[in-house]
Amino acid sequence: KVFLDAQIPFGANLGPILQVMAKQMKKREKRTSSGDGRGQVDSEMCAFLLEKAEQYERAGFIEDDPISVPHRFSNPRDIELAGFIAASLAWGQRKTILNSASKFIERMDNAPAEFIRQATPAELKGAAADFVHRTFQPRDAELFLHALQGLMGQYASLEQAFLPISSSDAPTVEGHLRVFHDRFFAAAARRGFEAGRTQKHVASPQRGSATKRLNMFLRWMVRPARRGVDFGIWTEIKPGQLMIPLDVHTGNVGRKLGLLDRKASDWKAVEELMNSLRQVDSVDPVRLDFALFGLGAIEGF
Repeated sequence: KVFLDAQIPFGANLGPILQVMAKQMKKREKRTSSGDGRGQVDSEMCAFLLEKAEQYERAGFIEDDPISVPHRFSNPRDIELAGFIAASLAWGQRKTILNSASKFIERMDNAPAEFIRQATPAELKGAAADFVHRTFQPRDAELFLHALQGLMGQYASLEQAFLPISSSDAPTVEGHLRVFHDRFFAAAARRGFEAGRTQKHVASPQRGSATKRLNMFLRWMVRPARRGVDFGIWTEIKPGQLMIPLDVHTGNVGRKLGLLDRKASDWKAVEELMNSLRQVDSVDPVRLDFALFGLGAIEGF
């Protein structure tokens, strides 16, 4: 049953995966029967996840991932703006995401920071005209450009737009995500663009969303660059505060490994999965995103 549920591809190295799964399933059954829904992540599971994170957090991961878009730039302001756009469009097939993000950046003259600083309203409208990515329409694109121009005129870096007025040692970035959501749409509203349907493209935990795309963007900006994938150009938000970008792959793998019980992929599921991942690495838990995503999207686990 464990094998069939996992849908592991024929020819995969099943030994280590199945051993870890079988033990974790037994522990899940024990927790369920005792009424304890969470429990501890054992040393074997920790070692397995850390090994997979090491395997996938490598420069070779970049080419086919949306993070390749900001990797085209060296200036921090270009990186964060290109990263925000790529992450905002990151739903659907990876090839389509890369194509759409590249086209959006091309409309910004392949110089996003300079374009955002200097573009006139007519130029912003022209850059957004006829741009479509799934349900992301020209009106959404124009609002995004106006909101980003407003924020970059107000803050020295996009990171500052995520920081609450009163600093605190918040355990997670939940408050930062709420603050950014409000400031983003306030900046757009000051230019005559009410949130409307565009609100669904900048999620917030306040509405229960898993906020996958913004959490992914924050991972790119905040996590250390020492392995050459994430950038580590933001310093006010710490790696330990980050939350995992929960998608179909990370969620399904987390459930199969007994790290997540909740069926809905919402903010509560993000919090539950993070409770497990912090047992594996309390300082940089979101590096395990590479393990869960690699197991699901690349290995077909």
